[in-house]
Amino acid sequence: MDIGAVMFSTDYSIRPDDLAKLLEDRGFESMWVPEHTHIPASRQSPWPGGADLPKMYWHTYDPFVALTAAAAVTSNLKLGTGICLVVEHDPIVLAKEVASLDRLSDGRFLFGIGGGWNKEEMENHGTNPRTRMRLLRERMLAMKEIWTKDEPEFHGEFVDFDKIWSYPKPVQQPHPPIIVGGDGATTFNRVVEFGDGWMPIGGRPSGGLNLAEKIVSLKQQAEESGRDPSTISITVFGAQPDADEIQHLESIGVSRAVLSLPSEEKDTVLPMIDEYAKLI
Repeated sequence: MDIGAVMFSTDYSIRPDDLAKLLEDRGFESMWVPEHTHIPASRQSPWPGGADLPKMYWHTYDPFVALTAAAAVTSNLKLGTGICLVVEHDPIVLAKEVASLDRLSDGRFLFGIGGGWNKEEMENHGTNPRTRMRLLRERMLAMKEIWTKDEPEFHGEFVDFDKIWSYPKPVQQPHPPIIVGGDGATTFNRVVEFGDGWMPIGGRPSGGLNLAEKIVSLKQQAEESGRDPSTISITVFGAQPDADEIQHLESIGVSRAVLSLPSEEKDTVLPMIDEYAKLI
């Protein structure tokens, strides 16, 4: 079982490079940062985590800038987006950002992705919430073409370009692991078609099934689609920092637990990091 940590890296919390050094020195496998380009002041979309949206959501650093800073001061720590809101990015630009970070980190990037929950936020980027998952699928398939082909092209409903040249290519082959977040009715379709892993949020409702049952269901769908289930990793995002819970997750097939840290300065988070490190 690998143990990672996630923090909304903000302008008022510990710097991402300082956090990365603390995590690597204590043996954490990975560091993750979420993404929100902005939060619309309207606040019409309900936050899945509760009634009041914490201010860290609109104070986050750009994840690729934050993770590049983290990469510059570490050697072994893996660096992940948890999650990158693909539906708010141009796929050609995003493909270059991913490849650039993967190369500059010597192949340590983990590409956690999702479609997001804030409808007004994605609408500000020109994305129709009703078709965002179809858009996400096409952008991911297009980026895989860019990462793996010398002269990629893509022609779809939402993404359309003739042959292009785009470098650098990622260090990891064929590309950094694509870890699909979410737990909706069609999430497993995306995992099986173009993902390398699934990343549910710990403790969130799971459609009437517990996590162990969901993992079995995912593996079955993979087999039925001709996919080797062993090629799909399971990461629990926001797992409980409890030894018994970690052991339980490992027993049902989870390979990585990502523990949450608050968006605070070093004096607050360091004791938590040291406590979490006992689980490694």
